[in-house]
Amino acid sequence: MYRFLLTPRWWAINVFVVLSIPVCVIAGTWQLGRFEDQVDSHREQRELAEDTGEARPFDELMPLTTETVGRQAEITGTFDAEHQLLVPERTLDGDRGFYVLTPLRPADGGPAVPVVRGWLPGAADASAVPAPPEGEATASGALQAPESPSEITAPTTALPEGQLGVISAASLINVLPYPVADVWITVRDTEAPLTPVPAEAPTGTGLDMDAFQNLGYTAEWFVFAAFAVFMWYRLFRREVETQRDAELGLHPDERPGAHPDERPGARGAPAAPGTTPSGLSGPPAQASAPDREGAPARTGSPAPPA
Repeated sequence: MYRFLLTPRWWAINVFVVLSIPVCVIAGTWQLGRFEDQVDSHREQRELAEDTGEARPFDELMPLTTETVGRQAEITGTFDAEHQLLVPERTLDGDRGFYVLTPLRPADGGPAVPVVRGWLPGAADASAVPAPPEGEATASGALQAPESPSEITAPTTALPEGQLGVISAASLINVLPYPVADVWITVRDTEAPLTPVPAEAPTGTGLDMDAFQNLGYTAEWFVFAAFAVFMWYRLFRREVETQRDAELGLHPDERPGAHPDERPGARGAPAAPGTTPSGLSGPPAQASAPDREGAPARTGSPAPPA
């Protein structure tokens, strides 16, 4: 009954299913691994952002990478109070306020480092900001990656003088008269009334839409594998049922092994009893009856006169 599985058509179907299932499983497992990697990366970055351990020298953590973002760093230099900037429309615990950013010029003469000394509630107001420490000071806090304008929901352009929309070297290079490092530090121990700004994980390391897309692709690949098995079973069952019906005579026109020209009514097939050569049903032609002397009766038109 299952000899049809050895036909070329079923050989092609079987090979396709046998190859597609492991391909789908491997692809789904790979996508699941990508999602798990992003979950682990997100957990590590959260731990780094909450890290309050011993700070390391700033130069040892440069250049900035995804492994050093969020780590505690310290740098010694002089705060530039004349070029202090306010970063408006920043929220903390649901409250609207602004960051206080003061450039720190390292003692070794390197590029200045933007230091966010803290957060204050309300509209940006320079008079409410306490003055930075005078003379040589040490800033200690979490290293942060430069911001991107696409990530900021607040206005980033057409701001009043003394305000900054995006914390990055690209935006500070036109504001400060000296080179600036493309990184910033958020101080963990602030002076009142400033509130520490919590560190954030870098872009691409959190559970964003891309991570959940990997999880969705995982489900899709496993669904494809299950669908391939389901369709093979459906085709197999249909083939078996068709053969059983043909053996029972439920489909005489589709009996196994019958050539299309041998089916009743097919062109070139012997006509069934009671049919005309054209295949139309009708009574058989009647033979001509003999006359009284036993000779066959004439049919058709009489012969023309001699």
